[in-house]
Amino acid sequence: MLHTLMKSPFETNVSLIISMLKKSDDFLALQDGVLIALKDNIFLKSIIMSSVKLYLIKEDVYARGIHKNISSKFILISYIHFVSLTLKHKKQMTW
Repeated sequence: MLHTLMKSPFETNVSLIISMLKKSDDFLALQDGVLIALKDNIFLKSIIMSSVKLYLIKEDVYARGIHKNISSKFILISYIHFVSLTLKHKKQMTW
């Protein structure tokens, strides 16, 4: 399953998201969701420990000026790669 976080993690039930993640899932943060990847935020350790692949939309990271402050555990991707993830996962959950 592809889990996409579009809202700030501070406006979302991150504990619920993490509890639903499985090893075969992918997690993608875009729009204000990219804030989850900021170093030293309260959600970072939990999402990293989930063992899923973690992605961020590169354009959203740069638009918010946070590219130097994100965890290296996240992979920056383009919107084209986002489309590839949606094709890979027949099931998707938007948060």
